[in-house]
Amino acid sequence: MLIVILITAGLGYLIARLPGLIIGGLLGFWLVRRLQRLVRDKVVERQAQFLDSTFAVMGCLSQVDGEVSDHERRTAEAVFERLGLNETQRERCRTAFRRGQQPDFDLDAELARVRQVAGLQRGLLQVFLQVQLSAIAADGELHQAEHDMLLRVARGLGFSEAEIRQIEAMLRGGAGQAGPDTSGPSLEEAYEVLGVDSSASDAEVKRAYRRLMSQNHPDKLAGKGLPENMREMAEKRTREIGNAYERIRKARAEHA
Repeated sequence: MLIVILITAGLGYLIARLPGLIIGGLLGFWLVRRLQRLVRDKVVERQAQFLDSTFAVMGCLSQVDGEVSDHERRTAEAVFERLGLNETQRERCRTAFRRGQQPDFDLDAELARVRQVAGLQRGLLQVFLQVQLSAIAADGELHQAEHDMLLRVARGLGFSEAEIRQIEAMLRGGAGQAGPDTSGPSLEEAYEVLGVDSSASDAEVKRAYRRLMSQNHPDKLAGKGLPENMREMAEKRTREIGNAYERIRKARAEHA
């Protein structure tokens, strides 16, 4: 941003010497502040849309078995608590949750909005799905209808078949459930989390690990629309990736 101030100050100097330098510098400073405000407002807007869509889709998923129970409502409230939402945010999310339960709710259109917010940030979509996993697996059980709906959501978010296999590995491993990790992944699950085959070279495994860590870095996602309340989800995802890589690395070292 300093370059903008230097350019406007330099142009001002060429036009009116010292007075132009001062005026140009002030104009450049104003432009920089204006641009920063616009970027900040855009991020806040994207974060609000991301949060709204998260709970609208959660509301839709909550009735996949035909009826929304008190348990599912309590689960949504538990997610509010886990994310540390304030009362204003909670009321907005409750409204979004109820919107997702309406008969005319268009799931595909909502997922298209999520893709638009996420842009090229695949990590944002991973966090979005992880929140859904956290809510739907809160009772410790994943029914077939819930599993199928989650895969429909994954496809609607634009995940490839390979990425969906990674998601299924998360489902089997309970990665979406709340609470601390109690055990590491199996070797098979570790390969699936990284999206590589067991026959992949060490270099290929490392590239997959680095790519996923870059895609899911919490600081990068925060600047692209991830609400601060969901930072913990992104951090959990990076821990899962790191644990999977370490599991593979240690297994290969033992058999070297």
